[in-house]
Amino acid sequence: MSKTKTFSFYFFAVNGQRSTVNGQRSTEHRSLVSLRMLKTTLMEAARAGAAEVQRFFQKEFKITNKVGINNPVTEADHAAEKAILGVIRSHFPDHYVLSEEAGEIVQDSNYKWIIDPIDGTINFAHGIPLNCVSIGIEKDGQMILGAVFNPHLNEFFLAEKGAGATLNDQPIHVSKETSALHSCLVTGFPYTYINSANGPLEVFDRFIRKGVPVRRLGSAAIDLCWVACGRFDGFYEHKLEAWDSAAGYLMVEEAGGKVTDFEGKIYSPYQHRILATNGLIHEEMLDIINQRKDL
Repeated sequence: MSKTKTFSFYFFAVNGQRSTVNGQRSTEHRSLVSLRMLKTTLMEAARAGAAEVQRFFQKEFKITNKVGINNPVTEADHAAEKAILGVIRSHFPDHYVLSEEAGEIVQDSNYKWIIDPIDGTINFAHGIPLNCVSIGIEKDGQMILGAVFNPHLNEFFLAEKGAGATLNDQPIHVSKETSALHSCLVTGFPYTYINSANGPLEVFDRFIRKGVPVRRLGSAAIDLCWVACGRFDGFYEHKLEAWDSAAGYLMVEEAGGKVTDFEGKIYSPYQHRILATNGLIHEEMLDIINQRKDL
């Protein structure tokens, strides 16, 4: 490819405009340049959303309710989402977006941004500083980048497929615990109860009756990041949405952990059930969750 054509494509990546070479889109150079730009934009978007979260935190704001008794959305959720989308659109206006409040913004693109403007909205609404901005980026259906930023604790988690995960620019790794019985676990409960023989309370009961510490922070994205950095040994939940886990599950994998569904199959953020561990306790956790083994 000539120098002129290469320069033409670089203009595309920086400005988010479509560029063509002899009437065809230059997919090869687009991919090489846009990964750097995607990462920069991702970080900028997460920080823009977090600035809105901070602006509203522990102040007065409007609250409405979605489906369920305690499933609120706040004025801050919408403000953070608007700020995030503004950054993305300024660089990549043709990218597909799936966001918790705005829903799907469908575009003909092989890139998809999966956004939770505030993961842990109930915590946020009650002034609890365990909430965050969570953004994952898919390319051709594969998660390639993820950012989770809790501005209250000033903790910025970042993951890149094949390149590891960091907390405030420092590499992170999952724990080395080898026994579920001696693990510190974290979970969450859905807003609408799942009445099943192997539901959230039934699994929770199995662990706590044996004295296993099981925490509930109220933010799946933070739960996953805390597994990634070794604070927790494992996380499981029965009913998550894509925006809850998109960035966090990549964080765990890139920190050396393992993420599957409850059957041990490859995890997709578009399914509800998730098990994320340090990898060393994963099979044991699956056996316990599925009642194949007692603690």
